[in-house]
Amino acid sequence: MKAIRAACHICGEAIDYEAGWLDPRSFVVDHVIPLAKQGPDTMANKAAAHRACNSKKRARLVAPIIKRSGSLK
Repeated sequence: MKAIRAACHICGEAIDYEAGWLDPRSFVVDHVIPLAKQGPDTMANKAAAHRACNSKKRARLVAPIIKRSGSLK
């Protein structure tokens, strides 16, 4: 994921792959279906995300969050 410079799968915006690890726009790996929702810990269930987007998502699925609010921001 990091090698291909993927965009954030949650918001669709570019990730700053050079940012420090605490930067809200830095790269983290997100479980698309959260482990807390019995999602598998496999590469197919992982995607690139911003630290801030992943933090806001928590252990929820992306679609219901966006449907309710229109975005994660």
